[in-house]
Amino acid sequence: MFLRWQQWNRRAKTALWIIALLGVAAALPLGAVRMEMERGSKQVEYVFDYRDIIEISELQASPQEFVTEHLELLKKSGVTTMAVYESSLKELLQSGRLTYYNSRDAALLQGKFEPVRQNFTYILFNGPEEEEKVGPIVREAFDHIDAAYTSWTFDGRNGIVVELPVAESLMKTMTFDPMSLEAIQNAGLRILPRFSDRMRPYDQDEMDMLLGSLSELGVNRVLFDGDTVKGASDQAELKSLDGFAELLNKYNIGIATIENLKKPQKGINKLAYLTNYNVVRLYSLSEKDGLEMSPGAITDRFLLAAKDRNIRMFFLNGTIQSNTEKAKYVHSVDKLSETMKGENGVAATLAEAGFEPGTPQPFEFDQPSWSKPLRGIVAIGAVALIALLAGAFVPGVYIPVFLLGIAGSAGLYVMNSSIMEQALALGAAISAPTLGLVWVMNRIYSRTIGERRMIGGTDWSVGRSQSSKALHQPGAVYDNGGRMSWVFPALTTGRRFGIAINWFVVATLISLMAVPMVFGLLNNITYSLVLEQFRGVSLLHLAPIALVAVYVFLYNGQLSIGKLRDILSKPITLTWILLAAVIGAIGYYYLSRTGNAGQVSSIELLIRGWLESTFGVRPRFKEFLLAHPLLLLGLFLSLRYRAAWLLVIIGSIGQLSMVDTFAHIHTPLYISIIRVLLGLGAGIVIGCILILAWQLVEGALRKWAPAIIRKFAE
Repeated sequence: MFLRWQQWNRRAKTALWIIALLGVAAALPLGAVRMEMERGSKQVEYVFDYRDIIEISELQASPQEFVTEHLELLKKSGVTTMAVYESSLKELLQSGRLTYYNSRDAALLQGKFEPVRQNFTYILFNGPEEEEKVGPIVREAFDHIDAAYTSWTFDGRNGIVVELPVAESLMKTMTFDPMSLEAIQNAGLRILPRFSDRMRPYDQDEMDMLLGSLSELGVNRVLFDGDTVKGASDQAELKSLDGFAELLNKYNIGIATIENLKKPQKGINKLAYLTNYNVVRLYSLSEKDGLEMSPGAITDRFLLAAKDRNIRMFFLNGTIQSNTEKAKYVHSVDKLSETMKGENGVAATLAEAGFEPGTPQPFEFDQPSWSKPLRGIVAIGAVALIALLAGAFVPGVYIPVFLLGIAGSAGLYVMNSSIMEQALALGAAISAPTLGLVWVMNRIYSRTIGERRMIGGTDWSVGRSQSSKALHQPGAVYDNGGRMSWVFPALTTGRRFGIAINWFVVATLISLMAVPMVFGLLNNITYSLVLEQFRGVSLLHLAPIALVAVYVFLYNGQLSIGKLRDILSKPITLTWILLAAVIGAIGYYYLSRTGNAGQVSSIELLIRGWLESTFGVRPRFKEFLLAHPLLLLGLFLSLRYRAAWLLVIIGSIGQLSMVDTFAHIHTPLYISIIRVLLGLGAGIVIGCILILAWQLVEGALRKWAPAIIRKFAE
């Protein structure tokens, strides 16, 4: 019975590789559909924060002239749109629409005594036009909360007295300032309204009128202010989010999502779904970066965002700071204007790269009818890869792991299809690079310590110091004491180099099997728009390294599974603690370099810029400068030196990094392909240089070391 099970297990292993390859083949058409989608939207929009211009104008000698001049300046530089916020008394004061006072200041203004026990808000409009256009939105805001107010007139100007303290009145959100909208439109600029969810309760009729008027002004997209989208807070009671989405669809208005927020705005995913993903991603340049970054750095950042992250809207924030040396205020509007225009400016650079200024369109993401069954085949292929990984470490489990994986995936699909897709994508992403290097180690074992380590095999005894003849396989190398040797018989340099290149290519192809499975399983517009993110990236960065290390240390002649119990039973010493600290520090630094928040040096930033400008796509440093070269060197040396096997562990970083590149679904697929190919090409070249350098150093040592030793002995 046991022998029959072994036969089934070997056949199952072959069948699983075939299933995995079928999963890879099924994913390729899905990748083609995604690439076609990513080619569909190329126009970009440049947005400036209108509120920032108003705030900066407050510190100018002629505020209104400053606003008018800089609207025209920004338009000429390439800015196409102004972002406007829902109003407040403070913003209307800054815009010159009105003035407000508390009861004490109003009494002093009129030459009267302060009213006893009264703390009201006195509002005066700055002129008849302001009263006509802004007065209604002020009254409407206080009507919305049932606040009492009466008319008030002073010095020929009309206003109202609101029976609320000034501090509370300032907190009330009003609709958009119509005079600001008119000024922006007269300047020939488009309008991007920023809605908040602070005007509660949500009123569908009022919103219908507002969106209708904004649509007449040419508004085709909205952005949200704060951590909640319009209507999300009242969704449970009023179904307000559904109502707001219905109105957006009615007026053909889409939404914009802001990149790299600490947490997604509440309700944004549901609203995106209800608007049929009429969504464009927006990058916001912070006030600090706008003031401190060089124009060239800003241009490079915008180009990278458009090309590598599918960003189609760029939001510019202005600011003003006091400069004590110049004894004046310095603002960033003029600098940002200069950054935008010119042959080397943002607008021209992005246009040259294919991103013309205009009205950005959402991606067309409709999937063909055959995509769903193909994704099912991809899912089964991912389960097969996971089962192959399990069988590489635990013999005889191919069939049960595969069947459990199919059943578990079906259950997860019913509960939450997104979790199922991400779990299988993560499993495949971990399995393929690990299997690639396990295959490599088996080839190394077969050429150094005998045919002992085939994936899924059943003989896992590896203690070469034992006396059993079964342990002494042909090709194994021992010293005079019967212990494992650290140096193996040398092959010719050309032979070792050819084998190393062959192993590197095969291991890379096995690792890359995960790539189609990742983009095939995560073939959804929500990942492209980063409304949903691939979870488990940190695990992907660590698991293959750990698994390969386990395989190298526990599944070779140096250490047996039986000896693991002895190691775990030993007392913890200072050496172990120091070793753990060193490994932890290396792991922390490694993780700090991964992801969007990874920390890099200024020198590396310069090299990145050069690579970007030279090749158009920047390969990953850890691939072409570290992992790929060291893996190739390690494979070359592994046929001669046992210690070189450690380089295979380091090389696993490059193999998993290639897969991780494709886990960034918001990056266009063709960019990821180019990035990986560039990394492989450069890594192989550098690896060959390392091999040549090793041969030169090794030759020199063999020639001169004996003479040096004899000289010292004399």
